[in-house]
Amino acid sequence: MGQAQQSDGRNSRAIVQGREKNERLPARFVLIVEAYLSLIRFDLYLARQNFESLYQKVREFPTRKTLCTQDSIELICGAVDMACIWYCKEVRCLQRSAAATCLLRKYGISAHLVIGAQQMPFKAHAWVEVGGKVVNDKRYVAELYARLDQC
Repeated sequence: MGQAQQSDGRNSRAIVQGREKNERLPARFVLIVEAYLSLIRFDLYLARQNFESLYQKVREFPTRKTLCTQDSIELICGAVDMACIWYCKEVRCLQRSAAATCLLRKYGISAHLVIGAQQMPFKAHAWVEVGGKVVNDKRYVAELYARLDQC
């Protein structure tokens, strides 16, 4: 009888763990779809060579008043990365960072799109920072590029 109770306890835990996993999957799936749609929207700005409108859209995108954790930041950035994998063409840093910034803000995280450049050889790059820390790229990327602007 002790074994039956113990195995029942294990089964209950397995069911609860399974339910938790199933509850997370739709949320992650929804984030990936939202990220994919954001990539399309920002791709359209770039296809029209309309950097000013893209920049204005990101700058004016509001941050919702919700409480999020570091896990939320990683989940959202991971969803953007997954959407980039499935996107129909190569996603560049500006498109990826604009989508990540808006998605993070949508879920209450005060994110900033940062644009930087280096002189020799000339290269420009975009990334996202939260609280002064890079969240969607290598942590040292801010040291490689001179910061031109952030929104």
